[in-house]
Amino acid sequence: MNEVIEPNLGETLVFWICGGLAVVGALGMVISRKAVHSALWIALTMINLAILYVANSAPFLGMVQVVVYTGAVMMLFLFVLMVVGVDSSDSLIETIKGQRVAALLLGVGLTIMLVAGLGAGLSGAGTIGLDAANAADGGNVQGLARLMFSDYIIAFQATGALLITAAVGAMVLTHREYWQPRKSQRELSQDRFTDGGHPGNKPSPGVYARHNAVDTPALLPDGSTSAISIPAPLRARDDARAIDVNDITNVRRLTEGESE
Repeated sequence: MNEVIEPNLGETLVFWICGGLAVVGALGMVISRKAVHSALWIALTMINLAILYVANSAPFLGMVQVVVYTGAVMMLFLFVLMVVGVDSSDSLIETIKGQRVAALLLGVGLTIMLVAGLGAGLSGAGTIGLDAANAADGGNVQGLARLMFSDYIIAFQATGALLITAAVGAMVLTHREYWQPRKSQRELSQDRFTDGGHPGNKPSPGVYARHNAVDTPALLPDGSTSAISIPAPLRARDDARAIDVNDITNVRRLTEGESE
């Protein structure tokens, strides 16, 4: 008969705090209307799951949870979402026929497995305890290695293939096709002067004597001010700072070596 060990106060607090945050992250992932927010909520869930693994004497599994899933897989998803972009209207278009039915069936199957796993865990049938399981193979890492490369070798290889497919898909989605040959540095330099645009860097705002605010126009070499140095929102609201002509005159006299 297996010995029942009562959890202490620290284990209880870790379970309820991290378990609660993991559930909150899962609910936030489902409820969020933006895909980027959903990815961040999943990261919260995975981090708390890693803490629970470490608290249950599985440090290697906890570190793998942080490094592989939170640090690699979820960040890959997040970068793909931020680079490619997902509009809310895209979710209403079913690009693959039957994917909603398949998702529903897989969700039902996952629910059945979770209920069965929780029932077996709560009943205690066939459990030997984590310490005994680690001692059978000489440690937590050795036990995981034996399971991954023996009983779960097919699932392990399928997961690796899925991650490689996700990486390749991210590169394909972010790759841009060039319909025309790329211009050389010489051609780009010539285009800067032939397209009618500003050939160099525009003057920065605040380049004016006694003022360095963003609403102060830049002072050109001939003494006039440059309107394009003011940000467009300030120009639209007519919030540019008024320039005192006397200040411009004093600046010109000082630069020419004259005293006020």
